Amino acid sequence: MATTNPRIMVVLEPPLAKWIKKMSKKEGLSLSSKLRDLVRDAYENSEDAYWAKEADARLDRLKDDDFISHEAFWKKAGL
Repeated sequence: MATTNPRIMVVLEPPLAKWIKKMSKKEGLSLSSKLRDLVRDAYENSEDAYWAKEADARLDRLKDDDFISHEAFWKKAGL
C-alpha cells in the first residue's frame, strides 16, 4: 500500500520492541500504527505541558487589580 507519509526507522532495545509487539497484537494494530499512536500521545503530552507552563507564567505576571469578581463581571456585561 503506497503512502505519502514519511517513514522513519527506529532502533529499539529488545524489551521495548517486545512490549510494543505485544501491545500492537493485543490491540489489533500493526507495529507502525501502534508506534504512530505512541508518538502522537507523546507529542500531545509535550504540547499540553508547554501550554500549562505558558499559562502559569502568564498567571504569575498578573496583579491582583487585574482581576474582577464574578458579580462585577456580570454587572459590567449588563446581564
